[in-house]
Amino acid sequence: MAKQKLKRFAEFADYPHTFDFAYELQGKWHQEVFKNNNPIVLELGCGKGEYTVALAQENLDKNFIGIDIKSNRMWVGAKKALENNMNNVAFMRALMHRINELFAPGEVAEIWITFPDPFVRHRSAKHRLTHTRFLRLYQQILKPGGVINFKTDSDELFAFTQNMLQHLSITPEVVDYNVHTNPNAEPMLKNVRTYYENLFMGRGKTIKFTRFKLDDFTTDKAKAFEDWFETERLKLVAAGKSTGI
Repeated sequence: MAKQKLKRFAEFADYPHTFDFAYELQGKWHQEVFKNNNPIVLELGCGKGEYTVALAQENLDKNFIGIDIKSNRMWVGAKKALENNMNNVAFMRALMHRINELFAPGEVAEIWITFPDPFVRHRSAKHRLTHTRFLRLYQQILKPGGVINFKTDSDELFAFTQNMLQHLSITPEVVDYNVHTNPNAEPMLKNVRTYYENLFMGRGKTIKFTRFKLDDFTTDKAKAFEDWFETERLKLVAAGKSTGI
């Protein structure tokens, strides 16, 4: 296993469409990587890159970048993209809390967040990729009208996200509590399944999806939500209903 990981690390580093913490490409992805002006779409926490590759195959008029911290996972998608001569796909190892240092304002058209760690402990909420802490960063790099697509099996994370959006006065464009039983769900949401999606469905989990924009997002509302959430968390602790989770 260790030898396989080392092999994947080395190959990932040598691929022409893979990058490590490419801060120097901020504002230059169109010119230096994709060589076109097509919209850029990110998949955050892309894992093996199933969604990144599948979306790129279906949308040749867009550029896709899968981002994760583990290159041995992304190697799977990077290898598939290379073998299929896909010029609209890239992968990058990066830290999510520095995403605004990797892309210029308005450089990104769309973001996908697929099956991220739900961080169910309340005190760990700030690590959730849909938390206001990250929405602030996404707003900096998204162009006006840019959308965020969020897909998860976690009831807790989905409820948190919907509650947060309500506090932010953001009305989602789509809210689906069970993608695979909804006859009107977009085909891509049903047909493309990540490793984790299949795993969770096998455990009887329902797959949820929402899409929203950040055009009405404000830092004042974000701060108000964070203060409210912390107050509610401390109430649970004080009542003995929580140990701070």
